[in-house]
This record gives sequence, C-alpha cells and structure tokens, in this order.
Amino acid sequence: MAKDLQVTIDKDSGFCFGVVYAIDMAEEILEDDGYLYCLGDIVHNDEEVARLKAKGLRIIGHGDLASLKNEKVLIRAHGEAPETYRTALENNITLIDASCPVVLKLQNRIKTSYDGQEKILIFGKHGHAEVIGLQGQTNNEAIVFQDLEELDHVELPSSFTLYSQTTKSVDKFYAIKAELQNRGYEVKANDTICRQVSNRYEDLGDFARQYNKIVFVSGKKSSNGKVLYDVCKQANSQSYFISDPAELDETLFEPNDTVGICGATSTPMWLMKNVKQALEQF
Repeated sequence: MAKDLQVTIDKDSGFCFGVVYAIDMAEEILEDDGYLYCLGDIVHNDEEVARLKAKGLRIIGHGDLASLKNEKVLIRAHGEAPETYRTALENNITLIDASCPVVLKLQNRIKTSYDGQEKILIFGKHGHAEVIGLQGQTNNEAIVFQDLEELDHVELPSSFTLYSQTTKSVDKFYAIKAELQNRGYEVKANDTICRQVSNRYEDLGDFARQYNKIVFVSGKKSSNGKVLYDVCKQANSQSYFISDPAELDETLFEPNDTVGICGATSTPMWLMKNVKQALEQF
C-alpha cells in the first residue's frame, strides 16, 4: 500500500532546551555512576523514560525522598517547591538541579511577590509538577485555576498579581487578564510564559496546513502535548495523536499522501524518526 507516502518531520519539534539540559545532565551521571535517582518522570514521555531507566535512571516520588539518604537526586526541568530542598539538606542528599531557567525565574518572581504581601493567582494545570513548585513559593496560598469558570465561586481579593505556568498559551493568559479586569479586579499580569513553547504554537499551525495528514507524537501525560495537538487539529482536521509507532493505523493513509510529523516539547526526536520509518514502510 501507500508506497509513495511523503513523510516530513517538523524540524522545530522535539525537546525544548530545558528538557535537553535535564537529560544531558542525567546521561552524564548515569555514565559515571551507573544509576541516578530522579524525582518524578524526567520528561512526560514514557518511551524516553524507559530508555533512560534502561541506563539506570530510578524514578522516585516525594514520599521516597524522605527515606533516602546520602544519594544523588535529579530535579527535572519542572522545578521543585522549597520543601524538597529542605528534605534534601536534612538527608544529606546531593541535588542535581536541572530546573529550567525559565521556571526558576518564574519561581523567584512569585516568591518576591509573595514576600511583598501580594495576593497571587496562577493560571495552570492542577497537580502539574511545575505548578506544585510554583505554589510552594507561596506557602501553598496562591490560588491555582485552569479555567475562569473555577473562579466563579471563589472570593478573590480586589487586587492581585496574575502568573501563568510557563507552557500556557500567551493569548489565553492575556484574555484571562482582560476578563478579570472587566470584572472590576485590579490585575497586575506577570508574563513569564516560555517563548520557545509559545512560538511553537504559531509555527505548528503553519506546519500542519502544509500536509494532507498530520501525525502528532506525544506522551499522554504531557499537558503541552494536548495543547499543541489541538493547534494541529484546528489547522488540519486530519491530525492524529499517537504515543508510539505501534499506534499508527495504516488504513488512515493513502498512496501519495503528504504526511507531517510533529510533537510536544517532551517528545524525543528519535521517537519521531521511528514513526517516520514506520510510515514509510506502509
């Protein structure tokens, strides 16, 4: 079938610099020590996590950290709350801090706001590792919301500072700011959204329109993946979400189709290349 499928990988897809930095750091230590603990999945991509586990990466949770002593533990790009650093100090744990610089900058800004007695709202995904770290800067007092509707039943202060998880849509952030101002609140917006991610929103729509079909590759846990897939779907209705080449459905493709492959900021390039290879064998 479809011998003439023309498959192109989006050159701008693949890991963002924060993830590259964390994985490079992990691989270096794994080569020297043979194993390394990592607090939570190093990246929201099961295939990449499995590859690193095979090299000796050991994924642990916050509960495990309390019982660990005299070890090295990697903090991934999402960053951590102050509590994690305190536990590490008490347990003589060496932290390999691969927190993304964009996330660290945001944490510092939120901490400065909180220390300055400002009321803080964070536009972000509940329970997301980055958001937990951000909330930790405010002694967990910041109000976190995913959608404006959530705030309908919350008594908000008359003035506050609005922050956002680094991977959220810039447009949505400013729309939320405008709506809250329309409701009569005094809103100071502090935009620290990662431009490497937000620029990808725009570029991805352009990429998706160039092909008959789009195969979007991402881990199911990636919140950034869900948002970017929606961008593809809006630009090209024949966009398909997969996490692994095995999920490809051959019946969706026809001879002479042009297919674009793209992915989240947590999708490794090697995985997109494997998807390309699988498509070309159809």
